Amino acid sequence: MKLQQLLSYTRKAVDDYRMIEDGDKIAIGISGGKDSLALLYALAGLRRFYPKKFELCAITVDLGFEGFDLSKITALCEQLEVPYYIQKTEIADVVFKIREETNPCSLCAKLRKGAFNDKAKELGCNKSAYAHHKDDVVETMLMSLIYEGRYNCFSPVTYLDRSDITLIRPLIYVEEADIIGFQHKYELPVQKNPCPADGYTRREYAKDLVKRLNEENKGAKERMFHAVTEGPLPAWQKPSN
Repeated sequence: MKLQQLLSYTRKAVDDYRMIEDGDKIAIGISGGKDSLALLYALAGLRRFYPKKFELCAITVDLGFEGFDLSKITALCEQLEVPYYIQKTEIADVVFKIREETNPCSLCAKLRKGAFNDKAKELGCNKSAYAHHKDDVVETMLMSLIYEGRYNCFSPVTYLDRSDITLIRPLIYVEEADIIGFQHKYELPVQKNPCPADGYTRREYAKDLVKRLNEENKGAKERMFHAVTEGPLPAWQKPSN
């Protein structure tokens, strides 16, 4: 996928759900993975020509794992003229050594989001951007059905009242396969997730399940995505003009 196509998908999502307004300052969550780096490229590119003017900054929450090298990401942010901040934490020690969590993902995510939002507010941001893509939408909906017994998914735009920040997800129309292609074409400086639980989560199970369902029932993933975007979930209803 070329940058122009990424920008097209991103702008469509931003326009459809009114994600960006004049004067916004948006904090991009940078995990070091391909998705967040693609989002960095997308919003930095959109900033150049989008009619509503906005500012960007990028934040990585350093969980405290050894060997997490962010020097190449720092260089990329400089290249794209996006201020970059690394928020140091001891989340890894809390989750794996102090609490010794057998299912660490929930607590880790809660602590990581809290640290990210605190830094975003400190920097004067009124919005934050996460890199959830089209596959994430389908997988989250499926996980909700399997593990919670309800039809639900995260929202394109969410107001977080505790932190007074609006969370946006500009990559919801982008396929993960396209992001992988973008990663290789533009040589994104992806940093491997150092978490020992990586690859053994419910998310990975849902990802594999969606893949199998789509292989056995061609077009199943697209139909499931359509069920979210055009279905009964109020947060997914596109604002009227």
